[in-house]
Amino acid sequence: MSAGLPQASVKSQIFESLLGFLPDWVQITVLALIVLAVVASWVVKIKRKIAYRRAVRTGQPVHAAAPYGQGRGADYLGQYAPQQTHPAQRQGTGADHLGAYAPQQRAEPAQQPSGADFLGAYAPQQRQGDSPSANASA
Repeated sequence: MSAGLPQASVKSQIFESLLGFLPDWVQITVLALIVLAVVASWVVKIKRKIAYRRAVRTGQPVHAAAPYGQGRGADYLGQYAPQQTHPAQRQGTGADHLGAYAPQQRAEPAQQPSGADFLGAYAPQQRQGDSPSANASA
């Protein structure tokens, strides 16, 4: 029969058996270090939360780690991550490597093409006295 006292969990029994044979000063030191670690983790967590709220309030970009399981593979590359290069040494974008397929530059700085310039046979027919600027404003 139970005497009404709660029984210790297996973890606490293991903890007590590990510390039980040590001198009192070592037990106290180990317990103090554990308490210090817990309090330090709380302090760090609170400081990060305050910094996050300040950054959101001031409109600054927030770089926070993704919650567990929501990071990207690139977040965990470590020493295998690509090295940051000097801006003059950066490789170009995909558009820089189009070669013959790149859009040709016009000699005169003319009006930028719009979607209507590429309609071809489907473009609406212009009447005789109409100018393109009159149709654009209508």
